[in-house]
Amino acid sequence: MYKNLLLFSCKVACQVVAAYTRVWIPDPDEVWRSAEIIKDYKEGDKSLQLKLEDETLYEYPINLQGNELPFLRNPDILVGQNDLTALSYLHEPAVLHNLKVRFLESNHIYTYCGIVLVAINPYEQLPIYEQDVIYAYSGQNMGDMDPHIFAVAEEAYKQMARDEKNQSIIVSGESGAGKTVSAKYAMRFFATVGGSASETNIEAKVLASSPIMEAIGNAKTTRNDNSSRFGKYIQIGFDKEYHIIGANMRTYLLEKSRVVFQAEDERNYHIFYQLCASSSLPEFKELGLTCAEDFFYTSQGGDTSIDGVDDADDFEKTRHAFTLLGKGFMLALSRQADFACVPPSQGEDEHLSSFCSLLGVEQSQMQHWLCHRKLVTTAETYVKSMTLHQVVNARNALAKHIYAQLFSWIVQHVNKALHSTVGQHSFIGVLDIYGFETFEVNSFEQFCINYANEKLQQQFNSHVFKLEQEEYMKEGIPWTLIDFYDNQPCIDLIEAKLGILDLLDEECKVPKGTDQNWVQKLYDRHAASQHFQKPRMSNTSFIVLHFADKVEYQSEGFLEKNRDTVYEEQINILKASKVKMVADLFQEEGAVPAAALRKGTPRIKVRSASPAFKAANKEHRKTVGHQFRNSLQLLMETLNATTPHYVRCIKPNDEKLPFKFDPKRAVQQLRACGVLETIRISAAGFPSRWSYPDFFDRYRVLMNKRDLSKNDKKQICQTLLEDLIKDPDKFQFGRTKIFFRAGQVAYLEKLRADKFRAATIMIQKTVRGWLQRAKYQRLRRATLALQRYARGHLARRLYENLRRTRAAIILQKQYRMVRMRRAFLRVRNATITIQAFARGMFVRRIYRQMLMEHKATILQKFARGWLARVRLRRARAAAVVLQCHWRRLQARRQLKALRIEARSAQHLKKLNIGMENKVVQLQRKVDEQNKENKLLNEQLSMLTSAHSSEVEKLKKELQEYQQSQRGEGNQLLSLQEEMERLRMELERAHGEREVMEDSHGKERDLLRKVRLSACLKENTLLKQEKEELNSRILCQSEDEFARNTVEENIQLKKELEEDRSRYQNLIKEYASLEQRYDRLMDEITIIKVTKLELSLFPCALDLMLEIGMEKAAMDMTLFLKLQKRVRELELERKKLQTQLEKKEQESKKSQARDVFSWILIFHICNWLSLIRQELESENKKLKNELNELRKAIADHATQNNSSNNVQDSYNLLLNQLKSANEELEVRKEEVLILRSQIMKAAQQKETGKNMVKESKTEDWGYLNEDGELGLAYQGLKQVARLLEEQLQNQRREHEEEMEALKNQVDSMQEELEKQQQALLQTLQLSPEVQVELGLQQEITRLTNENLVRGCAENTETGQKQCERKEIGSKTVERRSHKRNMQVAVQRKEKDFQGMLEYYKEDEPLLIRNLITDLKPQAVSATVPCLPAYILFMCIRHADYINDDQKVHSLLTSTINGIKKVLKKHHDDFEMTSFWLANTCRLLHCLKQYSGEEAFMTQNTAKQNEHCLKNFDLTEYRQVLGHLSIQNYQQLINIAEGILQPMIVSAVLENESIQGLSSVKPMGYRKYSSNSGEGDNSYSLDEMIRQLNSFHSIMCDQGLDPEIIQQVFKQLFYMINAVALNNLLLRKDVCSWSTGMQLRFNISQLEEWLRGKNLQQSGAAQTLEPLIQAAQLLQLKKKTSEDAEAICSLCTSLTTQQIVKILNLYTPVNEFEERVTVAFIRNIQVNLKERNDPPQLLLDFKHMFPVLFPFNPSAITMDSIHLPASLNLDFLNKV
Repeated sequence: MYKNLLLFSCKVACQVVAAYTRVWIPDPDEVWRSAEIIKDYKEGDKSLQLKLEDETLYEYPINLQGNELPFLRNPDILVGQNDLTALSYLHEPAVLHNLKVRFLESNHIYTYCGIVLVAINPYEQLPIYEQDVIYAYSGQNMGDMDPHIFAVAEEAYKQMARDEKNQSIIVSGESGAGKTVSAKYAMRFFATVGGSASETNIEAKVLASSPIMEAIGNAKTTRNDNSSRFGKYIQIGFDKEYHIIGANMRTYLLEKSRVVFQAEDERNYHIFYQLCASSSLPEFKELGLTCAEDFFYTSQGGDTSIDGVDDADDFEKTRHAFTLLGKGFMLALSRQADFACVPPSQGEDEHLSSFCSLLGVEQSQMQHWLCHRKLVTTAETYVKSMTLHQVVNARNALAKHIYAQLFSWIVQHVNKALHSTVGQHSFIGVLDIYGFETFEVNSFEQFCINYANEKLQQQFNSHVFKLEQEEYMKEGIPWTLIDFYDNQPCIDLIEAKLGILDLLDEECKVPKGTDQNWVQKLYDRHAASQHFQKPRMSNTSFIVLHFADKVEYQSEGFLEKNRDTVYEEQINILKASKVKMVADLFQEEGAVPAAALRKGTPRIKVRSASPAFKAANKEHRKTVGHQFRNSLQLLMETLNATTPHYVRCIKPNDEKLPFKFDPKRAVQQLRACGVLETIRISAAGFPSRWSYPDFFDRYRVLMNKRDLSKNDKKQICQTLLEDLIKDPDKFQFGRTKIFFRAGQVAYLEKLRADKFRAATIMIQKTVRGWLQRAKYQRLRRATLALQRYARGHLARRLYENLRRTRAAIILQKQYRMVRMRRAFLRVRNATITIQAFARGMFVRRIYRQMLMEHKATILQKFARGWLARVRLRRARAAAVVLQCHWRRLQARRQLKALRIEARSAQHLKKLNIGMENKVVQLQRKVDEQNKENKLLNEQLSMLTSAHSSEVEKLKKELQEYQQSQRGEGNQLLSLQEEMERLRMELERAHGEREVMEDSHGKERDLLRKVRLSACLKENTLLKQEKEELNSRILCQSEDEFARNTVEENIQLKKELEEDRSRYQNLIKEYASLEQRYDRLMDEITIIKVTKLELSLFPCALDLMLEIGMEKAAMDMTLFLKLQKRVRELELERKKLQTQLEKKEQESKKSQARDVFSWILIFHICNWLSLIRQELESENKKLKNELNELRKAIADHATQNNSSNNVQDSYNLLLNQLKSANEELEVRKEEVLILRSQIMKAAQQKETGKNMVKESKTEDWGYLNEDGELGLAYQGLKQVARLLEEQLQNQRREHEEEMEALKNQVDSMQEELEKQQQALLQTLQLSPEVQVELGLQQEITRLTNENLVRGCAENTETGQKQCERKEIGSKTVERRSHKRNMQVAVQRKEKDFQGMLEYYKEDEPLLIRNLITDLKPQAVSATVPCLPAYILFMCIRHADYINDDQKVHSLLTSTINGIKKVLKKHHDDFEMTSFWLANTCRLLHCLKQYSGEEAFMTQNTAKQNEHCLKNFDLTEYRQVLGHLSIQNYQQLINIAEGILQPMIVSAVLENESIQGLSSVKPMGYRKYSSNSGEGDNSYSLDEMIRQLNSFHSIMCDQGLDPEIIQQVFKQLFYMINAVALNNLLLRKDVCSWSTGMQLRFNISQLEEWLRGKNLQQSGAAQTLEPLIQAAQLLQLKKKTSEDAEAICSLCTSLTTQQIVKILNLYTPVNEFEERVTVAFIRNIQVNLKERNDPPQLLLDFKHMFPVLFPFNPSAITMDSIHLPASLNLDFLNKV
């Protein structure tokens, strides 16, 4: 197989094999083992000296004849490639080692091998199949991302869409390799990417078919717990938009024998165990099901359970799948289970009766034909009994046949459920088929499986060869025919005429044919075939040499399995079943399921790639081999008509252990599945291919400066290769690529490494020289420094000696001075002491003398004072005596005078004045006192008597006592003396006590003070400690409280964000559903329009389409009414058009009328504006009066709640209503009067018509003469006459106006009736509600009446103006000009209230001009968000006039118009941003002017005047909020759609730092399917320019800064997610250079954010995972400290993301080291405590919830100007 490759390898090896070259040698355990040559190889040497990896020496023998050298090992830089064909040395050990390294070290289960995807079963659930991974691979080229089943599926989907050719994905491998799972994931990808456009959920139905087929077609085997025991080919159909519309399934070779027999440790089909596990369900009670161990057909393998599998849960999934497909056929399946499960412990009759009753057949007949068979001969027919063995075989055959029929029936109905009535444009087929099988005992099933694999391998070889040759031809490279293995002889051996299958069918037709006879025929017929052999030790088996291996087949059972015999009598009994489904199941016996399925599917025109074999002449319609051959031929025709894609599944070990790699089993499967054949075909040509730019970037280090100066990279590469590789056959130059033979890239890598090594040596030499020079200079500087410091030390030491000597002298001098001073001071002190004592003695003597003299003086002073006092007392006593005598004399004299005066009458009168009353009072007091005295005297007498008696008693006692005590007198005296003495002692004791108390009090006070101070101090200390403790407790509690508060706030914020995101997601889903509903209603509308044949009316059709777009909920009755209205409008349009034509003809005759008509209209308009203003002011007064009335009635109602008061207020309201009705009648009469006046004016116009015609030319002549002022009077006459003519010509218009007025009167009558009905309804409500509704109706009525009255007065005054014009004179014109000027001045002086008025019929025009047809460029030079301000001013006016219908209509039309614009411009960023800004501004205006205090804090006084007065628009604010969210989401989707294609190339692939391209990792092999696509690379500058464009558009259109920040936060999150997801799925960008480049690019984005002042938006924080990924690529990854640093740094990355990046990390040079498995394990251990989500990729479609903060505007409504470009002339400023 590898003969040519070995010869070529030997030639290369002779050049490369030298010392230290690494090679591969065969090994019985590991298949291939690495070794290193330790001695150069010379031609002719018999052996190679090798050193194995365990340092042992090994001598490898060399065959000198074949010169077969060992395979060379690829450089480490090439190991771990995504594509095996990218290896330089292509051979079996290189392929096996590359797969092993990727599988074990990097945990990569997928690897490319050219067009083949090699998938190794990890036996572990990996997080690489989520929805985000599907989106990440969607739209990517196959070689751009890491190998994946999704990449193959995307390639097939892309080729189907681009080439419009059907595709096929062929998934093969042996049992347990993961074929079913791979096919399931491929189907999931198609269902996600190509989801159906309708609501049929066909993609969900396609996925639902998998659990059904797994339940009825999969079983547990020794190799796989979920092994598919049949092959299937699923065609997924797509429409022209490449959405899934349906599917179809074909099945091949169901293993029916498993129904009746299972080997040890195997199970029957899953569905039986699922039914048994669910036997307790009520719908299965009548079936008699029990556990699986009770039945023979489900317990032959032993254990009936599977670890980790819940059969009951799986059964629920199966039932759900059946429900989703709309088919409920579980009853028949359960009946089959009941029949097939016969327990051995009970009698046969019981279960036979149960079987017959469930299937509805006769028990006696079935029992009879199970034990007998009918033999038909030419002469007679007879019944023969069967042996026990034959009976068991017949029963088993019937069971297998029933299950096969039921299996086919289920497949057929699944196909019906997946069938679509829509025409299929293309399809993608997924083939899940068994791989090559070889066991110890191989039977008929293995023979058919290997036969199918032979056919598939032939198709695979031809396709691979074809692609290789196409690649060479496309690049213009000369090529020779590659000799590849052709297994056509082996296929002919099996299927050709008189082949193995043909002879088997012939033997089956022989009555007494046996397996031995058939094998003998094979020996005789095919003994000479090179692919057929006879075993030496057996005559009942044969050997077939397949492409993968030799297989020995045992012939026992071949004939029986090929016949698949079921007796006709048993089938007839089942056909006659009472159960309809059972009878229908066997009606078409012998129909091939595949053929039957072909009838229900669209026919596909296919042409076989090779001519079909010629079958035998006889037909074999019922043999299994014939059926399988036909279905296989159909499959090959389908595959040949499609573009195939191959997935080869590998089983790494037989123990089903996760991430364990068995090299023997892997090599066996690689040889069997064709992977090595692909390698051989690639190695035979030019396997290594480089594009010119990649080759230039990789090997530019080998070029010289002269070549690098050239601009043509292709010429530079050619020159380099011609210089480096002398053999021109080793490489070829194509148009876009360079092709290399095997081993040449390794040679170039060696040269590149040598160049780097030489450069490294040069750098090391230079660096080492620089280090030595630096070291010498450092030593020299150190020596000089040492010398300088030594000399300085000596000088400092000399200076220190001199300083010490001088100090010693100074110390001596000072010491001597101190000693002498001390002696002097001692003598001086002694002298002073003597003098002091002597002087003290003299002074004391003088003091004593002075003291004696002072005491004598004091004695003299006291003596002299005593003498003076004695003299003073004597003199004072004499003076007192004299005074007393004198005063007594004077008193006597005065007493005498008073007595004389008292005897006089006048004195008595004076005394008696006012004393009478006092006397009476005193008399009363005297009486009272007398009474008291009597009482007291009585008491006193009593007391006196008592006292006297007691005194006598005491006297007696005293006498007695005195007599007794006379003898004791002396003793009493002594006692008295003793008493005196004791009294003295007592007094002394009291004195001492007082002294002691005083001292004690003083001491107590002192102690109290001391203790008090100590207590105070202690108290202060305790207070301080308490305060400190309290402060600490408060701090701790505050910290804990703050911490808890922060955590609660964070939790609440998270919950709020989650709720907001869920709410906005619901809004998003609602918007999408609404859009889908609109689209469906549009289609329905179009269909209805076509059915009603509206094509005859173009205008009606346009109107209907517009209505269908705006109002999706229109019913049929409304549709018919609108249709009728459209026809009427069409007729009116035609009438108006004819009238317009007549008017134009008349205008040609009288052109002069226009001038004067415009003058008249101008006057009338000015006058009407004045009238309108007066009416508005009157309306405002009426409104104020009604408000006052409302308040009065409300106050009255609250004060008096009785029924009488309410009745009075309501009577008042009824009186007002009656007065309003009377006023309405008056207005009707005014209208009639106006009509009569108009008729009179029309008659006057007719009379003056002729006069105008006669004087027409003359008057015009006079008028046109300039400067003729005297003729002005006649000119004005002409004006009046022309006006008469104009009024006469407009007679019809006046009549139409009269009709309109009449219609208005009718409408008023209808309105009156409505009001009366409303009044009757309000009578049934509560009094408060009645008052409120009555006031609202009254306001609306008065407003409408004012408008009607204004129109009538305007018309009347216009008529009067016309009459005045008829009789006017020359002065009229001057007065009119003056009046015009005055009106204009008045209008300008009138204050603009910030309101815009429009008529109801102008609302569609307003919406069209302001929303639908408005371009953002039209208002770019005006105030931002001008449409929002205009709409709000219109809303203000509707609120001002209290017209709720107008407000509702305007807001509803606005919202619908914005939705329509957004739907029309769903991909226009500028338009979406424009209406997002206007919607938010309108929402802010509704809040700012709502009157709520929370929104009025920043308003000015003028803005507060502009607030809404009558309506609460909270609900509309909520609707506008929802619309803003939809606008925001559409804006984000548009921006993401623009940015997403740029992200990968701009952030990951863009080389902003020049010079890193030289270390770019090796490129991947591009496939022909991807070469046709253009260059879609973007630079970082282009992406930044796009971001600048987004930012400038949003800023120019006045979008709120907070919303702009949220937009860029969302966009930068998407940039981070897409870039990080791509990084996690691409090995080529996980390198150190990419990390540096990525960090630089991110810094550019951060700089852009700072430049736009968006750093507070949180956008930079969303880039944190990408920043940490870039840092992770740049960090050192070797020691445990590096692992800890990585774990502490990468906090924003999950554990899986960190491990994934480390697994993907790829060195770009030989000098870098790979990340070891131990380091990754260390990282996983350190990150074990993290609770990261299991998701690998970021959800780039995740959208942060948006907030619309209130942002009031400083612009007042009255300062806004309406530009003329908006065509809003019909809006009037109020």
